[in-house]
Amino acid sequence: MSSTAILIMMFGGLTLFMMSGLPIAFVLGGLSLLITVLFWNSQAVIILVLQIFDTMKSEALLAIPLYILMAALLQRSGVIEKLYRAMELWFGRLRGGIAVGTVVICVIMAAMTGVVGAAVTAMGMLALPEMLSRKYSPELATGTICASGTLGILIPPSVLTIIYAVTAQVSIGKMLIAGIVPGLMLASLYIAYILLVAWLKPGAAPLPEDYTPAPWRERLLALKALILPAALILLILGSIFFGIATPTEAAAVGVFGALIATMLERRLSFETLVSAATDTGKATAMILWITIGAKAYVAIFTGLGGADSLLNLIKSLDVGPYVILGVMMLILIFLGTALDEVGIILLTVPVFIPIVKFLGFDEIWFGVLYAITIQMGYISPPFGYTLFYMKAVLPKGLSMGVVYRGIIPFFLLQGVGLVVAMAFPELMTFLPRLMDN
Repeated sequence: MSSTAILIMMFGGLTLFMMSGLPIAFVLGGLSLLITVLFWNSQAVIILVLQIFDTMKSEALLAIPLYILMAALLQRSGVIEKLYRAMELWFGRLRGGIAVGTVVICVIMAAMTGVVGAAVTAMGMLALPEMLSRKYSPELATGTICASGTLGILIPPSVLTIIYAVTAQVSIGKMLIAGIVPGLMLASLYIAYILLVAWLKPGAAPLPEDYTPAPWRERLLALKALILPAALILLILGSIFFGIATPTEAAAVGVFGALIATMLERRLSFETLVSAATDTGKATAMILWITIGAKAYVAIFTGLGGADSLLNLIKSLDVGPYVILGVMMLILIFLGTALDEVGIILLTVPVFIPIVKFLGFDEIWFGVLYAITIQMGYISPPFGYTLFYMKAVLPKGLSMGVVYRGIIPFFLLQGVGLVVAMAFPELMTFLPRLMDN
């Protein structure tokens, strides 16, 4: 069978089985086994076994359960509630201030946890009722939470970034640090949009008629809520940036810091530890099963010549490299509406990286573009994952139509951010280069 036929059959089979609703890990693993036996050689099944073993002994993947455990502990520590109260006191006197404060908290949460669903769910429970009670536009409120809650895909310590770095075989530390500037850039675009809407349409983000700014003493005391998050972020990102610790070691430090934070907030108990460990085990098992299935799929796809066929097809196209890059970005945005981010990375990175190298692009820069496009997929109507996180906390009377309308402007802002990131690679690469000095 020709490599082109293999390419068509494997992607066609993958699409067909995913549409059936089967779990992606079993689709990838089962399809790999089936194609190996039918179209290659039954003895080649040993390749699948070796891929499983390679995943099991990967030291870099140890960081994933540690960061997830850290996020689970912080969710239960009460730190997020205190952060929200501080932001409310400082930004409440600004028109659109609660929405701006929500973006700031999501940035801080992203830098503490690296997990997407945590920020969307927490802000949906804390910030959404507050904004609605102040007569904010439901579209602005839900759009702000959905968009800013996904910044954990970009801002380190992002679990997605670690998986990309392991799969693409690039430096995990540099890949994590590269996400800082684009993450802050997107957050700035969100804030600018919120302030613009509040200025042009005061009714979309009004100030309460009886609003009284909090005394300076109360506002300054509320800043104590920033001490623990700032210390944790400094411990994790600082140790990685200055080469004091590897990303895995920094993750262990982060877990220790989350334990201290939970203890200081008097939320540390046996039940808290068991609950956090259970959530960590479930999330880690899901990620590793997908990793095993995707590695097996890519190994068979490459072994049968599918990757070579795709690369030859790209080489034969008479178009510029940025056109090819744009097509890859569109594919990732589309996949983000149907697959989770782990599956997208493990499935497409091994296929795209040879193309990126052939086109002469930087793999760290491409990884940031990857994260931005997956984030766009996460918030794109009608099937973006984040939209359904929001659905779980929507109050009665609000439909998904409100969420869809609210997220569209932020989706377009993501597109602006993606264009800027493509046009100015230096924004993503200058911090990683400083790590070499």
